[in-house]
Amino acid sequence: MARVNRVVIVGGGPGGYESALVAAQLGAAVTVVDSDGLGGSAVLTDCVPSKTLIATAELMTEVEGAHELGVRIGEGVGETGLSVDLARINRRVMALARAQSDDIARRLEREGVRVVPGQGRLDGPSRVVATSLDGAEETLEADAVLVATGATPRTMPSARPDGERILTWEQVYDVDVIPERLIVVGSGVTGAEFASAYMALGVDVVLVSSRDRVLPGEDADAATVLEDVLKRRGMTVLSRSRMESVTRDGDSVTVTLTDGRAVSGSHCLLAVGSVPNTTGVGLEEAGVRLDSNGFIEVDKVSRTAAHGVYAAGDCTGVLMLASVAAMQGRIAMAHILGDAVVPLDLTKVASNVFTAPEIATVGWQQEAVDAGEIEAEAVHLPLAGNARAKMQGVRDGFVKLFCRPSTGIVVGGVVVGPRASELIHPVSLAVDESLTVDQLAHAFTVYPSMSGSVAEAARRLHHPRR
Repeated sequence: MARVNRVVIVGGGPGGYESALVAAQLGAAVTVVDSDGLGGSAVLTDCVPSKTLIATAELMTEVEGAHELGVRIGEGVGETGLSVDLARINRRVMALARAQSDDIARRLEREGVRVVPGQGRLDGPSRVVATSLDGAEETLEADAVLVATGATPRTMPSARPDGERILTWEQVYDVDVIPERLIVVGSGVTGAEFASAYMALGVDVVLVSSRDRVLPGEDADAATVLEDVLKRRGMTVLSRSRMESVTRDGDSVTVTLTDGRAVSGSHCLLAVGSVPNTTGVGLEEAGVRLDSNGFIEVDKVSRTAAHGVYAAGDCTGVLMLASVAAMQGRIAMAHILGDAVVPLDLTKVASNVFTAPEIATVGWQQEAVDAGEIEAEAVHLPLAGNARAKMQGVRDGFVKLFCRPSTGIVVGGVVVGPRASELIHPVSLAVDESLTVDQLAHAFTVYPSMSGSVAEAARRLHHPRR
């Protein structure tokens, strides 16, 4: 096999810039062709902005329970006396996103990665044509190509975003005035996160869900806890309700449902999925196979059907998470450049839904156990009995662990509660390293702490030796 020296990456998101850093570390000459800004949508319009907005929402949620802990805030002015300045929040959101993008640019420059601003298009499997904004073209020869072009919010002819009242999740940061009533269409991760965040900011929120419950792709027990909390805090959740159209009349919008009902509000946020950015990139002409939805087909080391062409991130449709995109890119570079390779294992991926409460998962889940895909025992431990949770006024949430019946090896887990994204890490380590519930239980935890519930759940799965 010929030595790979030149790597060209199309796209500067997590799948692109992370793979560029690995390739540079392994001694390749790396060029990144980027059209949207380094960091891609994850940094500029999606993960970083949305989680920055959610950070403010988290603070508001915590303040709601301040009176229970003996704290008096703004007595005589509503329940808390607090309000938010959405314009200021959004300025902070976008400033942090730009700063993160600039940090990535500086890191790539330090590592010797060349960045070419422009649209990248494959001209066969070993050549990329970069077209700049002024129309100038540069042809880049490559020993290997990685495609990391990402995805964009899905829209429909009957619900066209206008960037003012009818919005995608990339457009919400241009709204400077708190919506009087926000209708969120779509109850997947994106819809649930924004609905939860805006409600915490004081917005009247209606969540339109086409399924029986919110977060249909998540653990059913976790989704039930979240939906109960959202309703208790005042959100209107319309289950089994499918959008027919969204129209605007001046300062109001109307979401018409397929059963004839109409819901009116001041703004509408569309969270109905994503479509891959794979059109006009020269993929099929280069021998890359796309599935029926336009996503690039890849194997577990990120190879496409075209020799020397790899792909990573949302354009592949493989668990559309920034962490998975980065891992796909790193695996691709290791495979391309002859380093040690561990193929992508989706049964070890940790993820989090940044709602209030958060929902974090890793490994095998209840649905797979119930379907007989894996034999596992489970324990469900409510957080309400945790001493630290009581101190902080936390009543909603739980820890759920799954282990193999014969060996006690931890194969999955769910954490629902404040900062679940942090609490899932010990479970993730256990899943990744095939630790047993006894090994997880025997590690010291601080008392009192939320993490104590992880250890307690593991103890409850202990089988005495006979």
